Order: sequence, then structure tokens, then C-alpha cells
Amino acid sequence: MGDRKQEAVNARCREVASLEWRRVVPVLRIAVGLGEVDTTVLKDYCISAARIDQCERELSENGLLVRGERGWQKNGATTIVGQYRCQLARYVRELGLSPSARTAISAPGPGEDDDSDVWD
Repeated sequence: MGDRKQEAVNARCREVASLEWRRVVPVLRIAVGLGEVDTTVLKDYCISAARIDQCERELSENGLLVRGERGWQKNGATTIVGQYRCQLARYVRELGLSPSARTAISAPGPGEDDDSDVWD
């Protein structure tokens, strides 16, 4: 039974990452243009977003405190989600996904987005 539940959690995580990719990449292509080197950062960004979703679901299901060997203790997902949120914030700044970060970037000029086939 646990395997089915874990498979469902993993499938949702992949779907959330995929949805985030489909949401962000078109915007970035138009706003700043993307190169092949951006793939790694974008993948990490999408994975971080998916894992935040996974941690938040864990916290919603089991709460901030869980019963452990020595009584009540902090759910480990609270630490993990905090770390992923810090990482996601860095990616948001780096990719220009926040309003303040967008002012520092500009759209590519004609012919500058030569790697468009990478993102299809």
C-alpha cells in the first residue's frame, strides 16, 4: 500500500515540475531569451517548486508536529521546505521571475534567441 502512495506522490511531483516548466519557459523566452546553459537552472527551479509542493502537502496531511520516539517533534518537512524556499528565491532572482528582478533584464533583440529549438 505504501508503494502506491509513494508512486502517487512521485507522479504529482513530476507533474508539478512539468507544469512549472510549461508556465515559466515561454515567459522567459519572450522576456529575456534563453540559451542552452539556462536548462540546468530552469530544471532545478522546477524541481524546487515541485518539492515545495510535496513538502506543503506533507505538512497539510501530517501537521507541523509529528509523534516520534521521544514524543512530539517538528515535522522534518518544515526544515526541508524552508531550504527549498531559500533556493527557489535565488532562482527567482537569477531568472528574473519577480517584479523587481524583471527591471534588471531586457528582452533579446532580433536574432539573439538562436536556441529556441531547445525549449520546444
